[in-house]
Amino acid sequence: MNLSRAGLLFLAAAVVPPLLAQQSDGKLRVIAFGAHPDDCDGKAGGIAAKYAALGHHVKFVSVTNGDAGHQSEGGGALAMRRRKEAQEAGRRIGIEYEVLDNHDGELMPTLEVREQIIRKIREWRADIVLAPRSNDYHPDHRYTAVLVQDAAYMVVVPNICPDTPALRKNPVFFYFQDNFQRPNPFRPDVAVSIDDVFEKKLLMEDAHTSQMYEWLPWVDGILDQVPKDPAARLDWLRKQRQGRVSEAVRQCLRKWYGAQADSIRAAEAFELCEYGRRPSDAELRRLFPFFPNQ
Repeated sequence: MNLSRAGLLFLAAAVVPPLLAQQSDGKLRVIAFGAHPDDCDGKAGGIAAKYAALGHHVKFVSVTNGDAGHQSEGGGALAMRRRKEAQEAGRRIGIEYEVLDNHDGELMPTLEVREQIIRKIREWRADIVLAPRSNDYHPDHRYTAVLVQDAAYMVVVPNICPDTPALRKNPVFFYFQDNFQRPNPFRPDVAVSIDDVFEKKLLMEDAHTSQMYEWLPWVDGILDQVPKDPAARLDWLRKQRQGRVSEAVRQCLRKWYGAQADSIRAAEAFELCEYGRRPSDAELRRLFPFFPNQ
């Protein structure tokens, strides 16, 4: 049966009440997009674990299936392996993890993929959307950023993707932290201590065996340093992940944590995207319910 655009809008409107009833539990709804099945974990695995521990709803989405990210495997077999790794990573901290079936290394900011992103944000009824910035060494990362930016307004336009109910309120969009300086360096608006969930984040990354212990060490020329024993391997990964908090992020932590900020050892930081809703500091405290009371 072929439906007109008006017919699709009618059907979409008809399912809004059940969706609202299902999802109006007062908890925050957070969705993060990465280009590959391990990307969100390194950028937001800590806050995902914190949200989940408080009963909030978190979903990670990989826009590609990761079928090129390995030195000796590839294609459908690698995509299946990486999907299973992502699902295990999500299970370990209690969040949903979805891998879209777009080829790794071939992602383009097309209308088709943009509509995939729009539908995922709407289906999740997101309050917060996280994604990379558009200046990055990897084209898949850059185009994931562009795709999410291009979806930022469209998620509230009913005539776009009318088969999925449009949001009535635009989410707040944030960028992941990165170290790229041109054309503009990352500027943190929110920084969250993850000292209390650092081990949870580590276990999440540990689930991505093909990446953490095979592909990425091979790219860096240190594959021979990766231990074979699982416990020793996890300890090796822990040492790889321990780093310093940048001065810009430290200053942001001071805004939100006051005197506690200087004792924080690990943090995740996020920059507000101008394309979504612009929250006040009071709303940011509601959206990131991790800071000490003022």
